[in-house]
Amino acid sequence: MNRSILLILPLVALSAACDYEADDADDATDAPPVVEYVNPRSPADGEVAPFSGAVWVGNTLYVSGMLGLEGGQVPETAEQEATNVLDNIKGVLETAGLTMDDLVVVQVYASDVGDYGAFNGVYRTYFTTEYPARAFLGSGTLLFEARFEVMGIAVRREAAETG
Repeated sequence: MNRSILLILPLVALSAACDYEADDADDATDAPPVVEYVNPRSPADGEVAPFSGAVWVGNTLYVSGMLGLEGGQVPETAEQEATNVLDNIKGVLETAGLTMDDLVVVQVYASDVGDYGAFNGVYRTYFTTEYPARAFLGSGTLLFEARFEVMGIAVRREAAETG
């Protein structure tokens, strides 16, 4: 349990920093941030996985952990699984109107850190600007025997920054 807390604390700190900058630029309002859900799920949905795909809080998008399975099965290669999981992250970001370049933090959980090179070979191809901050963590067994689970935090850029 303590390890989980240690992994979450940097994300909370980064989130606070992102929210602080946004709040600094918008001192005129003291309204609480708007919370919106991307691919939402709730207890009313029955027996589905109990999490939403992502959650907007202000201009920050928190993307849930994703796997890269194919039809519920682990792909044959680590490269294919990395492609699948990153495509899943990209899809959630696109649904929210963002791109992979809007990610500011990524956490990769790997059942075998020996797959580091294979993952990175694929990961590099998903970005056109600076890479986000990232952790690649050896996790032990993941759900459904997956090799990777990836989660991230993205921030909506100002119009001047994107174009």
